[in-house]
This record gives sequence, structure tokens and C-alpha cells, in this order.
Amino acid sequence: MAVNKHAVISGSIMIAGLLSLSPASAEELDKLVFGTNWYAQAEHGGFYQALATGLYEDYGLDVEIRMGGPQINGTQLLVSGRYDLLMGYPIGNVNAVEKGLPVMTVAASMQGDPQALIAHPHVESIEQIREEGLPVYIATFAHSTFWPWLKAEYGFEDDVVHAYTFSVAPFLNNKDIVQQGYLSSEPFAMRKGGVEPNVFLLSDHGYPPYATTIETTTDMIEERPDVVKRFVQASMEGWKSYLENPEPGNELIMKENPEMTPEQIAYGIEKMKEYELVTGGDAGTMGIGVMTEERWQKIRDFMVEAGLASEDLDLSRVYTLEFLPEEPVLP
Repeated sequence: MAVNKHAVISGSIMIAGLLSLSPASAEELDKLVFGTNWYAQAEHGGFYQALATGLYEDYGLDVEIRMGGPQINGTQLLVSGRYDLLMGYPIGNVNAVEKGLPVMTVAASMQGDPQALIAHPHVESIEQIREEGLPVYIATFAHSTFWPWLKAEYGFEDDVVHAYTFSVAPFLNNKDIVQQGYLSSEPFAMRKGGVEPNVFLLSDHGYPPYATTIETTTDMIEERPDVVKRFVQASMEGWKSYLENPEPGNELIMKENPEMTPEQIAYGIEKMKEYELVTGGDAGTMGIGVMTEERWQKIRDFMVEAGLASEDLDLSRVYTLEFLPEEPVLP
């Protein structure tokens, strides 16, 4: 049975061949499954926009987006063939490669990581957090991502660390607490709780990883390179479209994740634009989704120095630039 492009089926959003530039039927489109890294949100908007507006079909693709979540191991689903492509993160990609998994990054939707340290209004800098020895609440994954970077760059000690349980209640009840947070998530909840926090975006302070990357397997790269390239092109055009008029993508996001409100999506888009996560850095002149050898070298150097990667890490096994749009998708 044909599926309407706005239908939600079994927790996944699927689209059939309704808006293709050619009269190709759905059976003639290349089918792909793309797994995200969390519940649908504004930070995934470019992909949902490409689905909602028919961009994927324009490039001959029948794409199904499957939401991630706390109990979903996207890398396992990718290497097992359940996903064709995955919304990833450079550090996770490096870790997978060092475990012998055939995973590569082919594009980066965001030039900066939305991860931040969040403090009360009287705290004016990351240096002040360290100098005053304020308690810092971080999740387990932070110990293998940004916390080693903060220790190396700012001299933080582990004795200030407390476990973050993804609730802002402790923060709201104690003006000396500092915690990690996602740019569009925790600050939004804090504002609703009556606190206007100071947000220190780690990428603005030199934290090097890209974010919301596209990963795939070496098998996909070898066997379906044209499909991968078309997916990257359509997705980056989706991001450009989403930042101009997000309504189509937002409709799908809220269908996929009913807990997501228009207010929170609007806040997320506002912050992505304010901090130029998608359009800043090299993307401003080289196009949305761009990656560079220089940036990947910085990621490698940080990981090796922090003990998160081996000194013999071969970046040619981690990423490739061959699938970036030939005609840059400029903001």
C-alpha cells in the first residue's frame, strides 16, 4: 500500500515516491534507513525537512528515519545492517574504528557541538567555575568526551564532579551548581523554572568535535557510493531549507516525538541560528556539512592527548571527504 509522506509507521517516518522530479515509482527509488541519535528535535531538523519537502525523493531516495533513544545503540544497528546511515559523533566514530568496526563519517551537519556548561547568572566564565571550585554535574559519557578536554584546557579536577541524572531540579535549587547541558534543552527547562542561566558553549571555547555527523559503513561506501552521496546532498539542502522555513520539518518532528512542543522547537532553532551551529565556521564559505582535514587533525590530537585514542590512530579509516556536495550548499 502506498504511504503518504507525512505518515508515521511503527515509530518511524517513511515517505513514498510522491514528489520525485521524474515519474519514477517508489519501487525505483533507492531505499535507505537513517538512524538518529535521540528523540526527534530541532537539532535533527534538516533531515526531517528533506523528508517532508520531498528532497530525498528528488534525489531518487526512499528514506526512512528511525529515532534514537537511551536504549538504542546506533553503531550496533549500523554495522549489523539494520541502518544504512547513522547520525553520529566524531569521538564515537573513532572509538568504533579502534574497536575494529567498519564505520566512517561522510559529513557533519553541525560545525560545533551543542554541548555546554551551564551556570547561574553570577558565574561569568569557565575560568571562574574552575577557580571557585564549583560543583560540576556531568553524565557518564562526559568522562570520555568533553571532561578530559576541560581538564586539559582549564585545569579542572575530578573532585568537583557530581553525577548528572538529567534533571535540572538540583540546579534550580542551588545557585552554586554548574552542570552540563544541550544548548536547546536544559537552558530551556531552566528558563521555565525561573532561572536565566549563563551558557558556555564548549565549541566556542575550542572544543573541537563536529556534531550531528553522518556515518555509514565501508560496505555502503564501496557498494553504494552514489546513494551515499545523494543522501548527503539532499540532507544538506534540507538543512538550508529548514533554517529558512522549518514548518514542514517541524510537523514531522512533532508527529514522531509528541512530547516535543512548538515552543521548544522554536527555542532550539533560535539557538542553532544564534550560535551558527550549522552555518558557522567553514560552512559559511565551504557549505553546510563541510569537513576539513585540519579540523579532523585537531579532533585526533585532542583525543590522543586526552588518552581517548591511540597514538597510531589512522584518520583515513575514520572519515572521508569524497561525499561532500560538489556544489557547496551555502547558507
